[in-house]
This record gives sequence, C-alpha cells and structure tokens, in this order.
Amino acid sequence: MLVLVHLVVSLGMVVIVPLGLALVDLPGSTTVRRWWLVVAVPGVVSLWLDRGALSITLASIYLAGTLALGVLAAADFLRRKRLRAREIALYTALVTPSIAALSLVAERSSYELFGFSLTVLSLTVAHFHFAGFAAALIACLVVGSASGQAATAAAISVPLGTGIVLLGFFLGDPVELLGAAVLTVGMWLVGWALWRRSREAADRVGRVLLTASASVLVVTMLLALSWALGHVVDTPYLPLEWMVATHGLANAVGFALCGLLAWQRLKEKVG
Repeated sequence: MLVLVHLVVSLGMVVIVPLGLALVDLPGSTTVRRWWLVVAVPGVVSLWLDRGALSITLASIYLAGTLALGVLAAADFLRRKRLRAREIALYTALVTPSIAALSLVAERSSYELFGFSLTVLSLTVAHFHFAGFAAALIACLVVGSASGQAATAAAISVPLGTGIVLLGFFLGDPVELLGAAVLTVGMWLVGWALWRRSREAADRVGRVLLTASASVLVVTMLLALSWALGHVVDTPYLPLEWMVATHGLANAVGFALCGLLAWQRLKEKVG
C-alpha cells in the first residue's frame, strides 16, 4: 500500500503542484514554479529512501519550498486586504502543501507527530496534495470562471470541508465525518461546474478531460463519505488498502491530473 501512496505523492509533488502553479496568477508565482522541481525532486527521493538523516534532509528541502507557497498567499492577502470565495480557495491551495510537507518530515523522522502513526502521516501527505492543493485550486478556478451561488459555494465548502477534516484528526471521528460531508458537497459542486464547462468547451480533448475529472468525483467522494461514516456508526466501508487504490488513485489521476490538464488547455486556447 505504501508503494502506491508514494507513487501518488510523487505525482502530486512533481506534476500536480507545478501544473497548478502555472494556473495561478500571483506576483512571484512564475518564479516559484520555475524553481519548483529543485525542491520537489528531493522530496520525491526522500519518499523512497530508508528513514534517516538523508531522507529527513531531503524532505526538509521540500518543506522549505512549500513554505514559499504560503508566502505567496500571505503577500497576496496583504495586498488585496479582502477575502472573497475565490481567495479562500486559492489561499487554501497554497497553504495545504506545507501541511503535507510537515507530515512528510515527521514521517521520515519516524516521529509520530501529534500522536499520529507513521501510516496516517503518509496518508496525510497524499491527502493535502490532492484534497488540499488540487481540489481547492480547481474550486478557485471554477469560481473565477463562472458566476452563481453554486460556484461560490464550491469555493467555500471545499476549503471548509478540508479544514474540518483536519480538525477531525484531533477532535475525533464525528468531526471528521462532518468534514467529509461538507467536502463531499463541495467536490460535487466542483464536479457539476466542471461538467457544465465541458459542455461548453470547443476543444474535444478538453471536454474529455473535464468530463473525466467531474465523473470520478461521484464515486470517489461516496467512498470517502462511507469511510468516515463507517468510523462513527456500524456501516460497511472499504479497507484502507482499497481506499488508497480506489478513492486515492482515482482522485489523483482522474480528478486532479485530468482537471488541471483540462484547465491548462483552456488557458492556452484563450491565450
């Protein structure tokens, strides 16, 4: 299972984050994207080494790179001095990789940060690259390209759900279930917006990518909801290994990768 988790995280570090940064129009974002692989490659290498001083050092380099994303968010907020739905989603996308990277450093150090097992920390690294960065960024792009209450609700509920899930790690399964429910609603709203955008796209490849990105969310978020519900009441849910192979992999490739590739094509067509 951890091999698959590491593959998914590697995808997030070296493909998903730079793809997303190419769609972010902030002062300094282009510079960070150009240098991103300098910090992402050490982070990926750290995943595949034995835990120890070298892997900790390489993971720490990645952590430093993710903090630069948080600086971009803070600088933009200080410049705008406002917090609309779009900014909430954008800043969430820019801050959550640092949570993933901190978890990576702890896991590589064999340190059970806040009492969480090393397996949970490994999954946290994956979660905050995709449910954090990718999902929030796509929600930001959705609200930036469409008007209406559904788009605004998506841009707010995805970061809100992600934050409640994070609190659930500390406060217990019922809170995590609430977060999963809010996040599911937000992701389905994002999926609806992606599907509607696919109907309007003139580019055939873009339409296919948008449709794929929207479609997988129907199943993957039901799986996430059943997982969270099963830890509160006696209902069936997939074992962890199967959650990684289904929910995790499908969200990484089907939703995040396809969605960001589609948005990149749309940007190129407009440009």
